Amino acid sequence: MSIAVRLRTLNVFYFSLFALFISFLPVYASKIGISGTNIGLILGLGSAVCIVSQPVWGIISDKFRTIKKVLLLLFLLSALVGTLLFQSDELWLFTALVVLMNVVFLPSDALMETLNYQTSQREGISFGSIRTFGSMGFSVTSIVAGSLLKWWGIDSLAWIFLTVAVLTFALGLGVRDVPASSKPTAFKHLASFVLQKRTLAFFLLVLIVAIPHKMNDMYIGLYIEELGGNVQWTGFAWFTMTITETLLFAVSARLIKPGREGRVMAIAAGLYVVRFLLSSIADGALMLVLLQVLQGFTFVLFYVGSMQFLYSIVPEQWKSTGQTMLTLLFFGVSGIVGSTAGGWLFDEFGGAVLYRIMTGLALAGFLFSLSVIRRRKETETA
Repeated sequence: MSIAVRLRTLNVFYFSLFALFISFLPVYASKIGISGTNIGLILGLGSAVCIVSQPVWGIISDKFRTIKKVLLLLFLLSALVGTLLFQSDELWLFTALVVLMNVVFLPSDALMETLNYQTSQREGISFGSIRTFGSMGFSVTSIVAGSLLKWWGIDSLAWIFLTVAVLTFALGLGVRDVPASSKPTAFKHLASFVLQKRTLAFFLLVLIVAIPHKMNDMYIGLYIEELGGNVQWTGFAWFTMTITETLLFAVSARLIKPGREGRVMAIAAGLYVVRFLLSSIADGALMLVLLQVLQGFTFVLFYVGSMQFLYSIVPEQWKSTGQTMLTLLFFGVSGIVGSTAGGWLFDEFGGAVLYRIMTGLALAGFLFSLSVIRRRKETETA
């Protein structure tokens, strides 16, 4: 079995774990009697913890110059903690285990993406041709696991999670570690890179665009209900998003050429403006679901473009840490801001106003991306 096939298979099962955790954690919490308010507070606490834990694992990976071994450790810890989590039935224990999952499971995403990207570069294949299998695993598992839980009951979630986690660890043994940088790690070099104007501008751009993206992830279900839909329509929306992600990841290498990452990020930010503006004037749940077709053209193009942009400016010895910082902003910090601000805006003004504000944020990101592109061109020609 080739290296690429092994990694693609690992992506299927790894992102299946994400589907089990992200999609069904709120459902499980509700079934054991935890209120919606407490669920939101617990998830917010977890995100805050992840902001601290994620960079630590990235730095450990760079310091010891291995991604595979750190991932294998995290896979084992995730299997243990996740299984206990989906067997817990008390608020304090559930909270503690969710926090632990934000220490050992969610931070592994940045390392996994680094493994995907660096392997694609080494093997001469596109990042999207690997990552698309992760989206496939997420979408298929969301449907299959939902049916299994309906037949076997929510209590079976722990054993489904454990089975997938063990398979993920076993598949992880078969992948090849990415080559470690021969350059010594020096924290003063990392600080120098992070504090550069172009680096700060890049990370600010990512954060501005990621906040409305995460707001959509968190509140699309509530907005669908406000427009007359139900939980089934929410399922259709998520299925539509993951399918379009799969397709766009598969062709992303053809769309994002080296040196044009900034332009692609700007186009994606502009499409976010269109997507959220149309969502704000949607007259029914069906229209909102259909608009999720734009997920691939917005999230995938912006995320892959930002990853390639980052790898073009980050020092070799800090690539894992750089990827961790990107993931932290895109899925961590933006999640905290999106959940707190988005929840208040939705409760006070409703979904339409929330999506108009998201449109404004996306527009700000689009305009700022043009500035980032211009500065990069000036730097290259100087």
